[in-house]
Amino acid sequence: MNGLLRYFQEARAELSRVTWPNRAQVLEGTQVVLVFIVVLTLFLFALDSVLAGLIRVVVPQ
Repeated sequence: MNGLLRYFQEARAELSRVTWPNRAQVLEGTQVVLVFIVVLTLFLFALDSVLAGLIRVVVPQ
């Protein structure tokens, strides 16, 4: 039981040393992630379309 109490005390002390982002930093990070997701989605869509076209050429129906 003593070890568990010590764990939570150390965890709380560690969290007090964390530098938390402000609202502007969180919004900026969110925008970066959303743009990355859109770009990656478009890239994967294009790659899938090209590969599907190649498969249609190689394996006629």
